[in-house]
Amino acid sequence: MGEKENIKRLLQEAELYKGQGLLNEARLKYDEVSDLVRNNPKIKNKQKLLAGLAKKINLLEVDTQKVEKGPSSPELSSRAQDLIQQLFSFSQEESEEEAALEGALALAKFGQFERALAEFDNLLSNEAHRVVAAKNILRCHIALSSEEKAADIYEKWAKGDTFSADQLEKLRVFMEQVLENKGVDRKLTVIGTKAKAVVEEKKEEEFIDISAIGIYLDSGPGKGKVVEFDVNFQSGNLLSLIISKRDGKMIEHLEVNNELEDLQFYSPIAIFNGSGLVAAKSEIQSGPKQGDYCLDIKITST
Repeated sequence: MGEKENIKRLLQEAELYKGQGLLNEARLKYDEVSDLVRNNPKIKNKQKLLAGLAKKINLLEVDTQKVEKGPSSPELSSRAQDLIQQLFSFSQEESEEEAALEGALALAKFGQFERALAEFDNLLSNEAHRVVAAKNILRCHIALSSEEKAADIYEKWAKGDTFSADQLEKLRVFMEQVLENKGVDRKLTVIGTKAKAVVEEKKEEEFIDISAIGIYLDSGPGKGKVVEFDVNFQSGNLLSLIISKRDGKMIEHLEVNNELEDLQFYSPIAIFNGSGLVAAKSEIQSGPKQGDYCLDIKITST
């Protein structure tokens, strides 16, 4: 990507963050653009561009003072949701399906569950991404505290022919672990082996499912304690946690790029320790999870 395209993309991201009410994140993007412009001798009208960026930053500071005034809308517009998909659909393999999956995950993390569910549902027709899409459909309902709805969806899949027996077994093990963690006493239908070839999902094989994570707090109100949070979404070694506003103080001290040691990972087959990195942290400004926090943790070692 060229310098101009990179600057344009960063400005789009800044505007998206600003529209979401994520003013600190928008400020970081504007600062990043300012540094790129300032350090690039080939850019013409440099001072004019920097002055324009400075004006945007000043307006952000004014908005920060007013941020508590007026409620956010419960759902973003379709245009804003489209922009989220476009800006956060990155894929090293540059496949259309990978981009669609990452865009749907971004929508879910921004609290746009209805649109995310529709996007994940579209991916069920793709053999290579079927299980990961299905797990994220279940995760969306779980994030909305609809564990029984998620279980009902599994049972519907178990009666159909979209999934192979092996794929359904992966979903059953995943879902039963979630139900157990939530204290929901419900057994799911076990499907016998079917003679159907399965295309293994590469993303699924890269890292096992993590259902919960224990974080050792070295500062803040929970200093010295290990607090456990459910993992709401997962893409490989990137875990996304949606943390309720009442627990916001527990993660207040965490900043992007903070290293996290002595993490505890809970999966359907094992409990193990490792370390990670805070990849992102933001307050959800719209949707049913408005006021809660999204914390992304990248697993760096296990």
